[in-house]
Amino acid sequence: SLLGRLITPLPQKGHPGATALGVFLKLYEDPALERHFKGHRDTITSVDFNPNMKQAATGSMDSCLMIWNMRPHMRAYRFIGHKDAVMSVQFSPSGHLVASASRDKTVRLWVPSVKGESTIFKAHTGTVRSVHFSTDGQSLVTASDDKTVKVWTVHRQRFLFSLNQHINWVRCAKFSPDGRLIVSASDDKTIKIWDKTSRECIHSFYEPGGFVNYVDFHPSGTCIAAAGTDNTVKVWDIRMNKLLQHYQVHCGGVNGLSFHPTGNYLITASNDSTLKILDLLEGRLLYTLHGHQGPATCVAFSRAGDFFASGGSDEQVMVWKTNFDTADYSEVLKSQQHATSVNSAS
Repeated sequence: SLLGRLITPLPQKGHPGATALGVFLKLYEDPALERHFKGHRDTITSVDFNPNMKQAATGSMDSCLMIWNMRPHMRAYRFIGHKDAVMSVQFSPSGHLVASASRDKTVRLWVPSVKGESTIFKAHTGTVRSVHFSTDGQSLVTASDDKTVKVWTVHRQRFLFSLNQHINWVRCAKFSPDGRLIVSASDDKTIKIWDKTSRECIHSFYEPGGFVNYVDFHPSGTCIAAAGTDNTVKVWDIRMNKLLQHYQVHCGGVNGLSFHPTGNYLITASNDSTLKILDLLEGRLLYTLHGHQGPATCVAFSRAGDFFASGGSDEQVMVWKTNFDTADYSEVLKSQQHATSVNSAS
């Protein structure tokens, strides 16, 4: 089957799913490709879901922003305005706005409706690689090839301050879930953690192996994950400033990643064309998804974690049903107890 070709689950031997009777209970439902969208004319660079789950947004090297309708047979909107590649897109927490960052050095804020109205502001003096809303929806952080990270108000797009310690392109910048910290990743081979209030760099992780393409905070705010050009995924504790996990599961550079909202899983997208799902609690690879032809460039879980979407250089956007996050250990234990009691009763 197509799905069989798309998904390689890992063997589940010795997992707490095996009962005393030797009856094997599969803990995980496999992820399933729900639908895919075609409409971009070049590599997809970024993907995000509207928190209301009625829309998904993508940016592409074709300079367009697309808003895809999650309901079947509904038309997509193509937003044209940027003069060059769209590098990053994100919905605001309310879902009423979409921010896009572009190689044309601007950021636009769009209303994701049929009209596609937008406001534009010149954010940087180089390519804007990344744009991200704070959890309260009040601020934006942008990262650029001009080596700076900048923070803005969403209302009236007022410039607040700039973080200037990187000495090469900045690929990605994100607010922590509580909005107190900012993480940034640069081609100077550092990941920097900044205090938003004092505007000081409070720690620098040095990555001698390669550049970091993408970085994000764990939902708890206590760790970060970094996607590297050296094919690795690393999880760092930012309280102790130490490496917690180091995954060498891809055979190509890692372009993007996304934490499941429970914080138990991490999904990654790589030049090796695969998406990989990592079980962070067990520190192991759970699934490899073979959906894209050519590099998988971006991936994002929905806010509830029940879906994820991926984009690639094949110009395809794929929406997947997560499924594997529904395993409930208490249910498994109940069925184990039931099996044991039936066994002793017979």
